[in-house]
Amino acid sequence: MFLANFLIALREGVEMSLVVGIIAAYLIKSDNRGALRRMWLGVGIAAAVPLAFGAALTWGPKGLSFQAQEVIGGVLSLLAAALVTWMIFWMAKNARNIKGELEGQLSAATDSGGSAHGVIWIAALAVGREGLETALFLWATIKSSAENQAGLAVIGAVAGLVVSAIIGYAIFRGALRVNMRIFFLVTGYLLILVAAGVVSYGLGDLQEAGVLPGGSLHAWDYSALLPGQGSPLHWLYVLAQAMFQFNLKPTVLQVVGWLVYFIPTTIAFHLRSRIKKSPRPASIKENTPA
Repeated sequence: MFLANFLIALREGVEMSLVVGIIAAYLIKSDNRGALRRMWLGVGIAAAVPLAFGAALTWGPKGLSFQAQEVIGGVLSLLAAALVTWMIFWMAKNARNIKGELEGQLSAATDSGGSAHGVIWIAALAVGREGLETALFLWATIKSSAENQAGLAVIGAVAGLVVSAIIGYAIFRGALRVNMRIFFLVTGYLLILVAAGVVSYGLGDLQEAGVLPGGSLHAWDYSALLPGQGSPLHWLYVLAQAMFQFNLKPTVLQVVGWLVYFIPTTIAFHLRSRIKKSPRPASIKENTPA
C-alpha cells in the first residue's frame, strides 16, 4: 500500500505543483508579485479542505452500524475509482490547455478591472479539485489495506506529496526537465490498475453489507496455497494485495467488476493516447523572467 499511495500522491501532487507553478510564473512575469501572497492563501485553503474531507470520511462513520459503514465504504470506493478515471482522461485531453486557461483567468483577476482577491479563488479551485480527488482516492486505498499496512499507506501518501513538491519546485526553477506526456501516460496506466482493485474492493464491501448478492459465491479460493510469512512469495502477495487489491479468494462479482472496469478503460486510455500526440507544452521555465 505504500507504493500504491506513493504513486497516487506523486501524480496528483505533480499536477497540483504544476498548477501552482503556472500561477506563480504568470504573476511574476506580469509584475504582480504582490498577488503571490494571495495565491499561497488560496493554496492553503485548497490544502485544508481535503484534510477536513478526509477526516470526515475517516471518523464520521464510526458510530454507524457495520452494514452502514460497509455501504458507505463501498459507494465511496466506487466513486473514488470513477473520479480518478475521469481525472486520468481529463488530464490526457486538457493538459496542453491548462496553462492558457489559468493565465486567462489570472489576467481577468489582476487587470485594472478585476479584483486581485480573485487569485485566491483561482488557486483554491484549481488546486482544491485535485486535492479532493486525491483525498477520496487515498481514503479508499487506505481503507482497503490491512490494519498493519495503514501506517505505511499514510507514509506513502505523505512521501508522494513531498517528492511531488520537490519535483514541481525543481521544474519551476528550471533545474529539472520532465516529459509530462510520458509521466502522465505511465502513471495513468498504473492508476487504472490501482482503480480496478478499488472497484473490486468496493463491490466486496457492498456484498458484505448485503446490498449486492453473491457474497459467498467465490470465483476461486487459493488462500490455502499462500506460504508462511517467512517466504518471499508471501511478501510478494502482500505487495500485490497492497498495490492492486490482489485477492486469493474473490467473489465472482468482484472478478467480473475488475474485468468490466479494467479492460475497456485500458483500451480507451490507450486509444486516447494514440489519437493525437500533441507537442509538449511549454515548460514553466519559459514563463519565468530571466
